[in-house]
Amino acid sequence: MIQVSNLTFTYPEGVEVLNDVSFSVKKGESCAIIGPSGCGKTTLLYLIAGLLSIQGGEIRVNGTVTPRGNIPMILQDYGLFPWKTVWENVAMGLVLKHASHRDIKHRLEPILEELGLSPFTSFYPSQLSGGQRQRVAIARVLAMDPSLILMDEPFSSLDAMTREHLQILLARIWETHHITFIIVTHSIEEATFLGKKVIVLSERPAWIQAVVENTRAGDPTFRSSKEFFDTSTKLRSILFSTNQGTQV
Repeated sequence: MIQVSNLTFTYPEGVEVLNDVSFSVKKGESCAIIGPSGCGKTTLLYLIAGLLSIQGGEIRVNGTVTPRGNIPMILQDYGLFPWKTVWENVAMGLVLKHASHRDIKHRLEPILEELGLSPFTSFYPSQLSGGQRQRVAIARVLAMDPSLILMDEPFSSLDAMTREHLQILLARIWETHHITFIIVTHSIEEATFLGKKVIVLSERPAWIQAVVENTRAGDPTFRSSKEFFDTSTKLRSILFSTNQGTQV
């Protein structure tokens, strides 16, 4: 579904961020991207989303060049409108597409129920916990029935228990809705739990140190297994190594 080929990027100030990055993500696959702080993970995500212009290389989504701004992204800071209710925030994309009230209601009600937000539809973001706000952000994206979702450290500001709960929720959404998603994270354990494919980037200018296949990602029992510990240890070893990139 996504093909990134020989991607390079340098900011106008002369800071080289990405150096010959190539990888692919299949339809319905979950992909986690990890790497040192400041290595260019978010820049890579913005390039895939079409929010930054490609300087070198190519990105294709479903065989065509990335449509600018048309790929939904879930951010760390939720991106909610504080003056709108939960319902209004989730319905925003459909309203902009001039969907009828009946269609919006039909689309939103099962999503809000699935994410446990039905009792809070008239609440404002300031009245919600961080975990609830992130669920609203997820619901807003799901309302648009996307085939691909990009996530930039969506759970990093949450406490450990809420973060783990939302990881399980995201895994369930991925399994139920068959959505392709790419998640950028600083957490090795989060990458291990959520990424069927885990891409490990180097220090800036980033190149791919390894692509690790991780077949048990999303399995609720995976986190308590020896395989989870071994995979996390492997990723940690690669992340802190200086070996040249390999396919694992």
